[in-house]
Amino acid sequence: MSKKTRYESHQPDERGLVNWSEKENKVWSALLQKQSELLEGRACDEYIHGLELLNLPTERIPQLSEVNSTLLKTTGWQVKQVPSLINFDDFFRLLANKQFPVATFIRSDEEFEYLQEPDIFHEIFGHCPLLTNPAFAHFTHTYGKLGYSASKLDRAFLARLYWFTVEFGLVNTTKGTRIYGGGLLSSPGETIHALESGDCVHCAMQPLDALRTPYRIDIMQPIYYVLDSFDSLFDIAEMDIMTLVERAKSLGLFAPRFLPKQKQAG
Repeated sequence: MSKKTRYESHQPDERGLVNWSEKENKVWSALLQKQSELLEGRACDEYIHGLELLNLPTERIPQLSEVNSTLLKTTGWQVKQVPSLINFDDFFRLLANKQFPVATFIRSDEEFEYLQEPDIFHEIFGHCPLLTNPAFAHFTHTYGKLGYSASKLDRAFLARLYWFTVEFGLVNTTKGTRIYGGGLLSSPGETIHALESGDCVHCAMQPLDALRTPYRIDIMQPIYYVLDSFDSLFDIAEMDIMTLVERAKSLGLFAPRFLPKQKQAG
């Protein structure tokens, strides 16, 4: 959230609109088409319903005001334009105020399949459909309030819970395991990896375990946590999460399921 990036957000004009280029709109259109096809039978019903409510344009990047009109009517959330990356204070403050940060840039063709930084496709297509859902909206709001008042160390633990739910979460349904995490929903490459690869494991969601699980942002994930049901997010939000953080700190982290970055081959 506060690391370096080569991308730069567009600033809105005096009307609050972002002037996207033809090339950027084409990247959005290509991503939307590919992900919409990939997510059939892979995304959870709650996400699909939210996507229908948003009714995102297919040939151009939406303006944030278009997304806000739906979010405000459903759960009272809105999106907020931010620079390409923001610090944790700003991130948690926005979530605590039911504002979801959206960086106004879109990935390059070279990073079409997977992008480390959260671009506008990741935020709008990946996260905003579920912000129309009460369980997801409540969990995200609770997480923001906890994180805003937490210490730097505690935030590092909370980040792992966010990673394995909001970003890379899976959920059991009557139709099989489905995706609800925005990092998966907006990544063509990792959509397939999460559900069909033999190079990852699925574990039942236990918040304490998620708090103790290391992750890397620059690789396909080796582990995913699976909710019993989508409404389990309500149950997690009502737990004493900060007490779980204290337990996680005392127990320590699990051994990572990946090599340190500097030891990666190639």
